[in-house]
Amino acid sequence: MGLATLAFAQTASDAALPQGQGSFLVLFPMYLIIFVVFYFFLIRPQQKQQKEKQDMIGQLKKNDEVVTAGGIHGTVVNIKDKTVVLKVDDNVKIELDKSAVATVTKSRQSA
Repeated sequence: MGLATLAFAQTASDAALPQGQGSFLVLFPMYLIIFVVFYFFLIRPQQKQQKEKQDMIGQLKKNDEVVTAGGIHGTVVNIKDKTVVLKVDDNVKIELDKSAVATVTKSRQSA
């Protein structure tokens, strides 16, 4: 008895499936809309944020006060190709990757 119901359920579910290429043409615009939504709400803002961070890092100069991604506050003493040297206290300097700089808190004129 259970085998007959299983066979009937399988043929009923097969009959409910759409046939041919029509299903693809119906689903394609929905996939396109989903991609556009993902692009404008996820991908584009992330790219914009990355560009702003690259611009901020490119404009670093001596005596700028910065905060690193680890929460270290310091003043820029020297800028190299890929790194920046921060003065965090009297006679304490650390060298970090430029990408570790999270924000510039105060931009000062070079002395």
